[in-house]
Amino acid sequence: MPKFLLRKWHGYHVIALFSVAVLFTGILTYFQWQVGLIGFASLGVVLFLIIRARTHFERDLSEYISTLTYRVNKAGEEAVTKLPIGILLYNEDREIQWTNPYLARLVEQELVGESISFFSSHLKDEVDKDKKRFLVEILDHNYRVFHEPNERLLYFINVTEEQEFKDLFEREKTVLGLIYLDNYDEVTQGMDDQIRSKLLTHVTDSLNRWSKEHDIFIRRTAADRFVAVFNEDSLKVLEENRFTILDEIRDNTAKEKVAVTLSVGIGSGESSLRELGSLAQSSLDLALGRGGDQVAIKEKNGKGRFYGGKSNAMEKRTRVRARVISHAIRDFVLESDKVFVMGHKNPDMDSVGAAIGMLKIAEANGKDGFIILNPNDVNQSVHKLLEEIEGHNDLWAQFITPEEAREEATDDTLMVVVDTHKPSLVMDPKLLERMDRTIVIDHHRRGEDFIDDAVLVYMEPYASSTAELITELLEYQPSQPDLDVLESTALLAGIIVDTKSFAIRTGSRTFDAASYLRSRGADTTLVQKLLKEDFDQYVRRSKLIEKAYIYSGGMAIAKGYSDESYGQVLIAQAADTLLTMNNVVASFVISKLDDGRVSISARSLGEVNVQVIMEMMDGGGHLTNAATQIDDLLIDEVEELLKEKIDEYFKGGQSS
Repeated sequence: MPKFLLRKWHGYHVIALFSVAVLFTGILTYFQWQVGLIGFASLGVVLFLIIRARTHFERDLSEYISTLTYRVNKAGEEAVTKLPIGILLYNEDREIQWTNPYLARLVEQELVGESISFFSSHLKDEVDKDKKRFLVEILDHNYRVFHEPNERLLYFINVTEEQEFKDLFEREKTVLGLIYLDNYDEVTQGMDDQIRSKLLTHVTDSLNRWSKEHDIFIRRTAADRFVAVFNEDSLKVLEENRFTILDEIRDNTAKEKVAVTLSVGIGSGESSLRELGSLAQSSLDLALGRGGDQVAIKEKNGKGRFYGGKSNAMEKRTRVRARVISHAIRDFVLESDKVFVMGHKNPDMDSVGAAIGMLKIAEANGKDGFIILNPNDVNQSVHKLLEEIEGHNDLWAQFITPEEAREEATDDTLMVVVDTHKPSLVMDPKLLERMDRTIVIDHHRRGEDFIDDAVLVYMEPYASSTAELITELLEYQPSQPDLDVLESTALLAGIIVDTKSFAIRTGSRTFDAASYLRSRGADTTLVQKLLKEDFDQYVRRSKLIEKAYIYSGGMAIAKGYSDESYGQVLIAQAADTLLTMNNVVASFVISKLDDGRVSISARSLGEVNVQVIMEMMDGGGHLTNAATQIDDLLIDEVEELLKEKIDEYFKGGQSS
């Protein structure tokens, strides 16, 4: 506490004591006037001392205030003129009215009258938004700006070093990668030990060179698995190079008459190694679910990025997994009171055929099964099949609406989702959320949007169709289900439609499944009847194809009339037809749907990954067969957007 304040504090007590002394002396004078006079004389001396002390106190106080005021003014002046913080005042027109010397020295010129955008256009944008705090870059330095809109005042604090440390931290963040040779077991099955060793040497040599070039720590954990540890800086370079290691491994091993492909799952953006490990494993599962031969990168809150995926998924030679899955499904069915089967919205032949096959598995295990179908949301291609089913009383009785399913669902009901894995695309998303146990069976490449907490997932991108997968599951059921002609034909029709009559995505197991269905009564003539199209549809498709033109690199693009809508099936058929033309490596058909959205159907022969292009437009599918639907854009705008994405793909932007 300052000395003069202590004096002030003591002064109050002295005055109080003096008053008491005067009162006491007055009383004493009344009784002993001689003593009283002496007392009053003493009090006079004391009063003199008090007045003197008071005078000294006021002088000290005045000197202290004068000194403090000077120091405060001096400190303020020093702060404004010498503190390494920029201060700027601007007027209503965003023109500079005054700056402190720090800012003037920064640019070495007169600033008064200049627009605040002189420093940075970003600065003016943020001021116009009345932002209170933001970052700007001025002359290669980073400044944190504090804005007082009411005073039209800006403070600039140099945070360049702080930003550099942050950037360094971000660049040095740990990234974890899991590398898997996704077809190693298949290509080396029955292979001579010497050839297998030579093949693995090609792979490890390529990975070691790659790791040294990009400063990656890599260790082999199994014959077909590796762990890689690196940082965000290395990851950035790898993404710029589009992970050429994928092509290098495939090309090098192809010299040994077999092509080994890599799947890489990468986790980034987290400081916890445990979290990075989870993200890396999730990314690897995603890459494998999309068919392998690609890199998947996931951050905790970011959108996944994908590179590669240039080859079709290799068909598995062993049926062990199909048998194991079939028995697992049987166990889940036996534990349930009933089975619901649900496909995607606007179901096609594969979706309905696979649902019927799953229905037969439930019946073979003594459980009631029901197929959920919205009669107002049915693909035109399945109308003839549904007409046949309506004449089949026993089968038609097992088709129910989503509303009926919600009423009959219990805690013990098993839900089986076929031909899709995206919760947003199922027939009834709300019903899916209610179910405690869900099985997913699909042949599409896995996307980020996936059904959570499924008790069993059977996804095989190598398969031609979900109907093929369900047919194999039927074969391995302990109690062989009874398939009649219509049921087996529906499954065969699903395979034929998705393979374009066994022309694409067809493996040996596809023919095995078709053979099994044929032996169970599938009628190929009935299939042709179900797949017949109207003459008017054929003419409309021809007119749509007539408008096609060739874009960059053999990309055929056809666009429907803006005032006319087309069905999804017709659009897909037009894309298939375009693909049969000379010099066409991929086809895209753009058209309005009946609901007002703009749809794109994309097809390729394998040289171009149309799935990646469609994923850039929030769609999906397969390497050779994909699609998307877009809201809130005109058909001409969608055409320009498609061209942009095609250009981006060929420039190396094969990520989504």
